Amino acid sequence: MGSAPAQAALWGSHARTWSTTLEQRMRPLYAAALDALEPLQGRELLDAGCGSGQAVADAAARGAVVSGLDATPELLEIAGERTPSADLRAGDIQELPYGNGTFDVVTAFNSVQYAVDPAAAVAELARVCRSGGRVVIGIWGDPARCETEGLFARLRSLAPPAPGTPAPLALSDAGVVEDLLVKASLNVDGGAEVPFPITFATLDDAWRAHTSAGPLQKVISVAGADEVRRVLDAVLTADRKPDGSLRQDNVLRYVIAVKP
Repeated sequence: MGSAPAQAALWGSHARTWSTTLEQRMRPLYAAALDALEPLQGRELLDAGCGSGQAVADAAARGAVVSGLDATPELLEIAGERTPSADLRAGDIQELPYGNGTFDVVTAFNSVQYAVDPAAAVAELARVCRSGGRVVIGIWGDPARCETEGLFARLRSLAPPAPGTPAPLALSDAGVVEDLLVKASLNVDGGAEVPFPITFATLDDAWRAHTSAGPLQKVISVAGADEVRRVLDAVLTADRKPDGSLRQDNVLRYVIAVKP
């Protein structure tokens, strides 16, 4: 069984907040990866785990013929509003509803790590990519350089996950994504890091944004909103920068692979 039902339940409750807050913070990752994939004019591109469709919209603006798949209907509704021409489908990243070799480019931003079986998900990305096409996976970078991992670690202490439970930085250790791509019979062909500072004007703004994401909804369902809010406020206050800003500095990265 794939991850779609569980992830849809976690990400659907505050879809519009996610689409206007944390998803927008990730746009530099989308831009960097799409820059590396140019030219995109006329190319068929699938974003697997497209969420509310910002990467789909950004690819369409570059001339790509875009498709998107996500587990969460509420997010797909927003994606459709952003890019009415996109072919958007609900489904599981481990069982993509497309034929072999359908797309020139397959992207997966902030999604593969939430699969029950990431290797199966990457194999599906490879399957639907054409020979000579490219697969791109975007994830959080080195955990040691992601201050928000400190927040996630504190939250894990409230609701200890079972081994192998999907998590934001589950695939972020060096070489993990590259190994998955190689095991899917793809040739790794580059990638880069992108700074990912997360800044909020107030602790209330931080609460609203962070709780729009599936991982925090999962912890809230176990530990309760009050306890999660206490931890969030404590971590962000401790990380307050010398200039007074509520900011956590992180890195994102993407890896490109080519299908022989």
